[in-house]
Amino acid sequence: MLFFRKRNTDPIVPAQLLAFMGTDIHSHLIPGIDDGVPDVATAMEFIEHLQHMGIQKIVTTPHIMMDRYPNSAATIAAPYQDVVEALARKNNMISFHYAAEYYMDEEFETLLQRPLLTLSGNKVLVEISFISPPLQLAQWLFDIQAAGYQPVLAHPERYAYYHADIAKYEQLKKQGCLLQLNLLSLTGYYGKHVQQAAEKLMAAGLPDLIGTDLHHEKHLHAIAGIAKNNKLRKLLDTYPFGNATL
Repeated sequence: MLFFRKRNTDPIVPAQLLAFMGTDIHSHLIPGIDDGVPDVATAMEFIEHLQHMGIQKIVTTPHIMMDRYPNSAATIAAPYQDVVEALARKNNMISFHYAAEYYMDEEFETLLQRPLLTLSGNKVLVEISFISPPLQLAQWLFDIQAAGYQPVLAHPERYAYYHADIAKYEQLKKQGCLLQLNLLSLTGYYGKHVQQAAEKLMAAGLPDLIGTDLHHEKHLHAIAGIAKNNKLRKLLDTYPFGNATL
């Protein structure tokens, strides 16, 4: 199934497919610093596709994972500026900013001693291990808030160790954590169990925000595929995601 023409042309998907979102708060569109886009040209292509689908504002979130992607404001600034300048050359006025997706481990305690990169206001996007729940998670969430930030947990539906007990998610919210669902989780892209968890969270009204978590072209094609899923489109269009407030 072909959704995209050749590079640098418009995608064959309905305009405004992602208008329900408006602002994408989770993506990897800073070139060459993590597992996201490799270069400015790809970043530009992806941004233009997102615009076509109704995204008006992007807060892109490169990984900060000290043992793998030891990024900081200093490492992000220059490649970010490269994209900004490329947008300017094309007179593209989209709102394009950056924050980060912080991996919470023992190194995160050191990062908390410095100013964190925020999505909007005091909101900080964080992720945890996919293998097992961190024993220190409650303490880290407390420490983030004590430092003046509000944690936003990325893709909670992808942490399989929580799938059997929705009360775990409810507890995270009681601890002051917002939940950010991945758009593609609802399509089965990450597997059936993740899709079921995402649907269960939606049914319970637990997700606060949604993001594309766009890394590469396969993600872009999968997002375009939502155009043919009328049931999912209706669900997305009616769920009260808070992206527009950011």
